[in-house]
Amino acid sequence: MTVYFIGAGPGAADLITVRGARTLARCQVCLYAGSLVPRELLAECPPDARLVDTARLDLDQITAEFVAAHKAGHDVARLHSGDPSVFSAVAEQMRRLDAAGVPYDVVPGVPAFAAAAAALKRELTVPTVGQTVILTRIAQQATPMPEGEDLATLGRSGALLVLHLAARYVDRVVGELLPHYGADCPAAVVAMASRPDELVLRGTLDDIAAQVKAAGVVRTAVIIVGRTLGAEQFRDSHLYSPDRERPHDPCDPQGS
Repeated sequence: MTVYFIGAGPGAADLITVRGARTLARCQVCLYAGSLVPRELLAECPPDARLVDTARLDLDQITAEFVAAHKAGHDVARLHSGDPSVFSAVAEQMRRLDAAGVPYDVVPGVPAFAAAAAALKRELTVPTVGQTVILTRIAQQATPMPEGEDLATLGRSGALLVLHLAARYVDRVVGELLPHYGADCPAAVVAMASRPDELVLRGTLDDIAAQVKAAGVVRTAVIIVGRTLGAEQFRDSHLYSPDRERPHDPCDPQGS
C-alpha cells in the first residue's frame, strides 16, 4: 500500500489536479482536513472507502490510521488543502511514516497564493519591477519563526511578500513592513480564494488593515504586498520580444 499526500487545491473542488482526482478515486481510505477541504471532493472516493475527518485528530491518531491501513493493505489518500509543499504539516507526517516503514508519495496541488494571484488577475513577477516572491508567515505563540526570517528582515529585500496565516495580525504585518515598502505600496488580501464566498480586498499598506478589519477577515486568507501588484509601466519580457532570435522549426515548410 501507499499513502498519497494529495494537494486538494485552494478551495474550489474542480481545482484538484487530474492526477489527484484519479488517485483519490482508487484509494480505499481517505483522510481529509474537514475544515479546509471541500466535501464535494469526497464524492471522488470509492463508494466503500473509509472516510476520516482529521480536523480533531492529533498526529499520533493520524499516524495510527496510516499504520492500520498499511497492515490491511489499503492505499490511503491524505487530502491537504492547497499544495503539500508549503504550510501543510506534511513533513512531520512523513517523518512518522519513515519511522513506521510505511511508503508514501506526493501529488502536488494548486497553492493558495496562485489562486489569490488569479483572483487579483495579476502576475506576481513583472520584468524590471519585481522578480522575487517570498512565501512566509509571522511568528505566533505556538510556532516561532526561525532567526532571520522575521518580517522586518525579509522586508529589507523589497520583494513581493505573500503571507499565509496572518490576516488576524494584519496591523502587525503593516507596522513591520511600512518602513521598508512605504505607505503607498500596493497590498491585497484574498480570503477564501477560488470559493463561492471569495473576497478580494485591494489597497495599499496605508489602508489595507482597515479594509481587512471592516470585512471581518481573520482566517483562510493570504496577504500580498509588493510593487508588482500595481505595476503598469514595465518592459515587455524577452521571451516574446520580436528582437529575440528564434530557432528554425524544421517542421515549418515556410521556415528558412
